Amino acid sequence: MKFLHNINRIEAFSDAVFAFAATLMVVSLGTDNDLSVLQIDLAKFIGFGASFFVLVMLWKVHYNFFRRTQYIDNWIIALNSVLLFVVLYYVFPLKSIIGSLLNLISGESGTGMTNDGLAQLFELYGLGFFLIFLCLSLMYYRAYKKCKAIEAALDLLFYTRHFAIFVGVALLSIILSKIRIGLHIGLPGISYFLMAPLCHFHAVQFDKRRTSK
Repeated sequence: MKFLHNINRIEAFSDAVFAFAATLMVVSLGTDNDLSVLQIDLAKFIGFGASFFVLVMLWKVHYNFFRRTQYIDNWIIALNSVLLFVVLYYVFPLKSIIGSLLNLISGESGTGMTNDGLAQLFELYGLGFFLIFLCLSLMYYRAYKKCKAIEAALDLLFYTRHFAIFVGVALLSIILSKIRIGLHIGLPGISYFLMAPLCHFHAVQFDKRRTSK
C-alpha cells in the first residue's frame, strides 16, 4: 500500500535541523573562562552575526518552497535531506571567512591565515553554496515536472532557473578560488554580486516570454 507523504512532518524536521545549526553557531562562538560576555572577540561575533542572518535567509528560501508547492515525493525528500546536511556544514566556513577577512583588514598578525588557507575557505563556502542551491533548483524542477496547473508550473519553472543562476555563480567562485585569481582582493567573494544583475535579467526575460504567450 502506498502512503501519501506528510508535508508537515518534513517541515517540522527541517525546522529542527535549522534550529540545531543555529545552536551549533552559538556554542562555537564561546568565551574563555576569564572573559566576560562583553569581551567576546569582535571578529568572531561579526562572523556569528553574518552566519546567523544567512541561516535565516536560507530558512526563508526553504520555507518559500513549501508554500509554493504541496507536491512531495521521495526525490524531493532526498534532495531536502542533502540540503539540510549541507546547511549544517555551510555556516562554519562562512564564519571563518568573515573572521579571517576582518583580521586581514585590521592588519592583525598571528592569524595564521595564508592565501592558500583563504582560497580553501572560499572553496568550502562555494561548495556549500553550490550544493544548497543545486538542491533547491532540483526540488523546484521536480515539483514543476509534476505540476498540472499551468500558472503554478510557470512559477516553479521560474524558480528552477532562478536558483540555477546561484549555482552557476557559486561554480565561478570555486573556479576563481581554485586558480587563485584575485584572491588578494577577495574576487571569489565579490563574484557573488553577479547574482543580482543576472537574476534581474532572467526575471525580465522570463516575464516577457510569459506575457507573450
